[in-house]
Amino acid sequence: MNFCVDSTIPTRTSEGALTVVNTEGGGGADEEEEVTVDDDGVFEVVQPNEQWQTLKPGQAVPAGSHVRLNLQTGEKEVRLGEEQLKYWTQQHREEEKSWSSIDPDEVKRAMKKIKEDQSSQDSAPSAFRSLDELKKDMAELDLLVETDVQIMRRLLDQFNSSNSTAEQKLSILQELEYLVHQVDNAQTLCAMGGLSFILQGMNSSDVRLQENSALVLGSAVASNPVVQVQAVEGGALQTLLTTLATTQPLNVKKKVLFALACLLRHFPYAQHHFLSHGGLQILSELFRADAGGILRTRIVTMLYDMISEKELISQAGLDPVQDPAHAERLRQYSQVSLQEELMEEGWCSLVPQLLQSTEHDYREKALRALLAMTPVCLDQYRSDNALLGSLLALRLQYSELIQSEMILGEETSYFTEIVELIDSLQVKVKYQHVLLRGK
Repeated sequence: MNFCVDSTIPTRTSEGALTVVNTEGGGGADEEEEVTVDDDGVFEVVQPNEQWQTLKPGQAVPAGSHVRLNLQTGEKEVRLGEEQLKYWTQQHREEEKSWSSIDPDEVKRAMKKIKEDQSSQDSAPSAFRSLDELKKDMAELDLLVETDVQIMRRLLDQFNSSNSTAEQKLSILQELEYLVHQVDNAQTLCAMGGLSFILQGMNSSDVRLQENSALVLGSAVASNPVVQVQAVEGGALQTLLTTLATTQPLNVKKKVLFALACLLRHFPYAQHHFLSHGGLQILSELFRADAGGILRTRIVTMLYDMISEKELISQAGLDPVQDPAHAERLRQYSQVSLQEELMEEGWCSLVPQLLQSTEHDYREKALRALLAMTPVCLDQYRSDNALLGSLLALRLQYSELIQSEMILGEETSYFTEIVELIDSLQVKVKYQHVLLRGK
């Protein structure tokens, strides 16, 4: 008996047919047979095993199968290929071994346990509750829920109680500080009279209450014009300046400066009152007394912000005639003579002292403030040899730092920015010097 064995791979030739190519001896030229696909796109595929099977017309076989033509019958036959046959034989042996190792008694015990578990589940009380029970539970929960308004009212009543200890008041202030970050809550707190309680806390003899009261005040007025107005009208500005002018621990002064900066930011009415109440003089005394530089940096940053926001308003390019609100802002800022008073209070020589710090952040803030103050301080800068020497030394130091960072492959943008600030300030000073010499 002669056989011609050929491994065939079905390949799709069109959307409705599968072609099987046979190159068998005795057939002459290559034969192509179309395998019909039904409407669902499913064609009949024979799954071969270790025995030879007859292939009917229109059937296909998986890739790797052995296909032969029986020359006696003229029919095609198929079985597993050599690799497939090895894998099938191994798998079949493992399955037989697995089934032969099962203990019938163990199967009986497992089936008995399943029935017992099912029985215990049927007898257990249901974990589901009726709709009426759920409604009752939800109603009970609603009674325990407090709105922010209710919480603030309760906290203010407790704070004002004569039975409250300092520790309890401290805890109350911490809760209020969290709540007033939301604009509506801060406004509601003021409407409840909470501002007066906060200012009372700032006048307390307990420095912890002073510190946390200032923190609540700063958080309440931050980016909240409604509360800013009520705070100024309620005497908050005077309280803050008085606290800064008296002997206080460092932490208290830091929080008070935070509250003062938040109160003055984007609020020219408060800035005008700050200047008229001697605010710059109080800050200059605080600046001179701060050897560590922490308060100095906060003060300089606050002054820089005030100068910058006034410049931004004046440079906005809006038409005051067409924008009445902008016209009113311009009018209010025109009453804030900040730059002139900075020069009169000696800030042109105070701010350069911050450049002596070893902190990069302190130096950066000082350079920004010095640049912002150039319209009124250039003459003093030009004659300040200590300032000019500091700028040269810092320029050299940061240029070397940039080179070192570049060698190490580190980021240099921050140091580059500081060098650019130094260069800008030096250009302004030299340009003014040339103009004066030309006169």
